Amino acid sequence: MNGASDYTEKRRTIPEIQAKIDAGDAVVLTAEEIASKMRTGEEIGLEDVDVVTTATRGIMSGTYAVFSFKVSEPDSFIKASEVLMNGVPAVVGPCPNERLGILDLIVLGTAHSISDLRYGGGHLFRDMVEGKNVTVDVTTNEGNRFSVETCLSEIPFARLYATRHAFKNYRAFVNPGKEPIKTIFHALPFEGGFREMTFCGCGELNPLENDPKLETIGIGTRVLINGAEGFVTGQGTRSVPDNPNLTGFADLHDMVPEYMGGFVTSAGPEIINTWAVPIPVLNEGMLENILKLDSQIPLKLVDLAGRIPLCEITYGDVWDNTDLNVKYVPEKCINCKVCSVAEACPMGAVSKGENGAVHDPELCFNCGLCISRCRGEAFSANLGTVRCETGGCLRDIKVTLRQSDRTRAVKAAQELKAKILEGKFRLKEPVERISWRE
Repeated sequence: MNGASDYTEKRRTIPEIQAKIDAGDAVVLTAEEIASKMRTGEEIGLEDVDVVTTATRGIMSGTYAVFSFKVSEPDSFIKASEVLMNGVPAVVGPCPNERLGILDLIVLGTAHSISDLRYGGGHLFRDMVEGKNVTVDVTTNEGNRFSVETCLSEIPFARLYATRHAFKNYRAFVNPGKEPIKTIFHALPFEGGFREMTFCGCGELNPLENDPKLETIGIGTRVLINGAEGFVTGQGTRSVPDNPNLTGFADLHDMVPEYMGGFVTSAGPEIINTWAVPIPVLNEGMLENILKLDSQIPLKLVDLAGRIPLCEITYGDVWDNTDLNVKYVPEKCINCKVCSVAEACPMGAVSKGENGAVHDPELCFNCGLCISRCRGEAFSANLGTVRCETGGCLRDIKVTLRQSDRTRAVKAAQELKAKILEGKFRLKEPVERISWRE
């Protein structure tokens, strides 16, 4: 990307905008607030907004964490060869820490427990941020085994790293085939025959939808990752100019549990993350992108098996006139002997109680899968239906599962706005623009 021409169009700078914030003169709006103004027909010019806070929450597989902590006294063992954290395999290294009794570990967000098929790295990270104890099972190079209990407050180094987060645009999926398919894009085997659709992405709230040319998001940009202050370090894997994503890191000690976690798919556990990113509005060109609504943001509907594009819809087709939150009415629960919702819930947010289903709103991802599983219709939300013409047929396909949680993306953007206005989060120029290798 050649940034020179982009910078000549700037009408104001990030330091100028931060100075307005310091003086109490800046207008900071969330992406949702901007969109609401647009939908009411309000005209918004460069003088009407200084900063837009954006956010996205969803499954972000490209995640790992690095830990370094003491597990024994010095000279108790030479080196560790295998380590499990709550049954989740860790990669030992990169520093061997010979005879120090200290482990340096890398845990993948998509790593699966060897003993619990519904537990993975995402669950482990959230449990740690919640302050829960973690069992660490160590096998040494000599073949000895021992276990210790620890918790995040006892681990001095614990950072979460993103290798591919916050895609500008993702995909919607259907299965045109006859047989169900196990996949990370569904919590159950994905039914065939165009009977259902899943999708990812927060549309108009997404940071990179609001700054697609990466004019303010660059190396060193301060962001919130799962509620903790972190930094962008560059472009992520599979990042391309028309659909970028980001790498970054933040400290697990400062994260907020409700923004993270594990999400169980029919292909195993995945990991959820939340990004909130400030977009200083520098010029009219940036504002033009910021003012785009869901209905103007394309969303490709693809064949799950081969990723073959079938038709193009928009994020307006999946978010407009739908319910962001799933509603649970306990009085409607018919107290099934086996609760299908509890069995299917990818977050474990529903359990079977003595008098019926028990719903945990803080853990709920608002994916909506419970709606199609509940026999008593105790769970409800309008997830929408998408019309797609493919293969010579016009089909209405029901959305049965969402892999992005717009409700908490909205909340994350609101919290970032508050931090900026309170002076707790300061805007600075990126150290360097993000560019692509030819």
